[in-house]
Amino acid sequence: MWCIPRVDGEYVARMEDVLDLYAEAPDPERPVVCFDETPVQLIGEVREPIPPEPGQLERYDYEYRRNGTANLFVFRDAHRPWRKVKVTARRTAQDYAQCMQELVNVHYPKAACIRVVQDNLSTHSAGSLYKAFPPAEARRILRRLEFHYTPKHASWLNMVEIEIGVLQGQCLDRRIDDPSRLSREVAAWERQRNAAGAGIQWMFTTAKARTKMSRTYPNTLKES
Repeated sequence: MWCIPRVDGEYVARMEDVLDLYAEAPDPERPVVCFDETPVQLIGEVREPIPPEPGQLERYDYEYRRNGTANLFVFRDAHRPWRKVKVTARRTAQDYAQCMQELVNVHYPKAACIRVVQDNLSTHSAGSLYKAFPPAEARRILRRLEFHYTPKHASWLNMVEIEIGVLQGQCLDRRIDDPSRLSREVAAWERQRNAAGAGIQWMFTTAKARTKMSRTYPNTLKES
């Protein structure tokens, strides 16, 4: 059962900031892009699966081999049916910085300002870009970005979490044994989702938050 936490002024401010972004009309000059990452366990077979036959699905042995982990960085446009998944070996500050560089240079080269919704992970910061790039390049990228952080313990506010759930259910719900195969499978899923125009219908708004969560709002904000 989902439990709404007791919130303070900072929680409310960040929540309403994100909800107001989602409620805006789409603006190609100022897109809203939700961003997060998720680990993936690489699982190999100990024995070859038995191929499928008429009336019989492919069968796998219960034993498996652990082949390490990989990381998925996931982007999701809040206002158009577009997502991008990048497979990496790690999720370091440098990996994050390269994602932001690609967001600016490759995915939204014409946008004046890309508003990025993300959580408060330590690597999700401007400092990561200065660790990864020369100061001039870090500053160039940051001039095109505007960070919007979800409140602590409020990952449900990040629209990309829904996309990650779909990815896990449609693509990652089976054994994938190596990074190369993982990249191919994820890329195929991504192309299919984008081609189908799969979107997310976000229904929770600031007005609904003030009504449904009124008991958890700080007392000083209940009159607003």
